[in-house]
Amino acid sequence: MTHLLVTGGAGFIGSHVTAALLAAGYDVSVLDSGHPAVWDAPPPVPDGVRLHRADVRDGAAVRAALRGVDAVLHQAALVGLGAGPDDLPEYVGCNDLGTAVLLAAMGAAGVKRLVLASSMVVYGEGAYRCEVHGPVRPGPRTPDSLEAGRFEPPCPECGRPLGTDLVGEEAPLDPRSVYAATKVAQEHLAAVWAREAGGSVAALRYHNVYGPGMPRDTPYSGVAAIFRSSLEGGAAPQVFEDGGQRRDFVHVTDVAAANLAALSAVPGFRAYNVASGEPVTIGEVAGILADAVGGQRPVVTGKFRLGDVRHVVASPDRAARELGFRAAVGPGAGLKEFACAPLRG
Repeated sequence: MTHLLVTGGAGFIGSHVTAALLAAGYDVSVLDSGHPAVWDAPPPVPDGVRLHRADVRDGAAVRAALRGVDAVLHQAALVGLGAGPDDLPEYVGCNDLGTAVLLAAMGAAGVKRLVLASSMVVYGEGAYRCEVHGPVRPGPRTPDSLEAGRFEPPCPECGRPLGTDLVGEEAPLDPRSVYAATKVAQEHLAAVWAREAGGSVAALRYHNVYGPGMPRDTPYSGVAAIFRSSLEGGAAPQVFEDGGQRRDFVHVTDVAAANLAALSAVPGFRAYNVASGEPVTIGEVAGILADAVGGQRPVVTGKFRLGDVRHVVASPDRAARELGFRAAVGPGAGLKEFACAPLRG
């Protein structure tokens, strides 16, 4: 396997994946549309990398980009919660139709190996346990509860407070946003393709990715970049709910390393959590970033978004066991470094 195609290879995560593949000695091509939500100029790629500037929904362009390719690392997607309902067709088009076009072209070209950028958002809420009823899956939090400051989901059986647990890849999928639904659909499409085409799909469920080159404060940015932008502007980071939401923040260089490791995945469809294994709260993330730059202390606002979930913390064990991947950068050191790392405008 020598020639690899990275879709979305000029984007935040894709550019790090491309760099890691080049460093490992692969011949790399990039297919990137230069989507206006991300770029206001032609997307850059490293010297020696062939750029196919095209939308992944363009079947002819995808077929041309696949010539001579041995495997695809599919990073192209519209990410985040978006700006509003008007984004819905674009999310479904970019993420799901684009994936379908890619898979069809791979089938026609005889390319059998795919690494798919998925997301922890496919799980919805994380794993919870009731002291009486054991493992339970709480439903979506209600506006009334959130407005009253009751952010923790209760046991759906008895209403008691719940403890949290690690989410494994076997957990049921329960998307709570349009973006999450498109990532579930991507996984399902890829699983069907793997079965029918005899292909190999490693679906990497990225947790909260951060690092150098992350987009600045836009509707498509991650929370770490939004906090960074506030601090750079001399403002206090605005922390939603009570700041106690638990997440796993994984450095983009670890995500790139996971993509390399996933090229050795076995045939068929298999999902993997890509996480640091060291959960932190959103309030702690804001505090680490503020401390690193001597900025204003975070402000806990009590605001909320209905599409958000409370806790999602993953088990990284399957990726370690089957791919030999474990994250090398913990959130303590990684977020301090990120506080001063260059972002993309």
